[in-house]
Amino acid sequence: MLVLSSPSGAGKSTISRALLERHDHLAMSVSATTRPMRPGEIEGKDYYFVDQDRFEKMAENQEFLEFATVFGNSYGTPREPVEAELRTGNDVLFDVDWQGTQQLKQNARDDLVSIFILPPSLEELERRLFSRAQDTEEVVRGRMAKATSEMSHWAEYDYIIVNNDIDESVAQAEAILAAERLRRERRVGLPAFLRSMGVGQ
Repeated sequence: MLVLSSPSGAGKSTISRALLERHDHLAMSVSATTRPMRPGEIEGKDYYFVDQDRFEKMAENQEFLEFATVFGNSYGTPREPVEAELRTGNDVLFDVDWQGTQQLKQNARDDLVSIFILPPSLEELERRLFSRAQDTEEVVRGRMAKATSEMSHWAEYDYIIVNNDIDESVAQAEAILAAERLRRERRVGLPAFLRSMGVGQ
């Protein structure tokens, strides 16, 4: 389970898309949300769009690996699709905030690797938020006000990427993914492979 977190506009969605395009055995975790669908979004691909009542029932039934309310909307990661992907041997990519990461740590323990993506500066972060033209000025101001608070949680993550250059940041994320897949405890079948060569544990 690979988590990418960042303040809005720091680049986690762009990095996530690049990783998914380049790695067959990596699946995106799809969150449920109560926020309205944005232009171009697809139900079940970008999010599962649910109303507040349905969301609260799912939370009560412990159907989420993590959930939180951000900017007045609720977001949560449904448990079953993630566990299904892991059972097939795929890695699962998460785009969640620091609160979600803390909840995932409690639920996933050793199976979680977390990366926090920082912008090169607050000025650049603000420029990116305005340039994507998805939000009103009021929403952008709210995101900027929250960015410092979000970035204060950087030390809770395994890895930090400062997103100066998107290609370099993607390469760093790929290096982390490759290294973590090669960790001894994640090499399923390794003990049997060594036994076949006459090497005991």
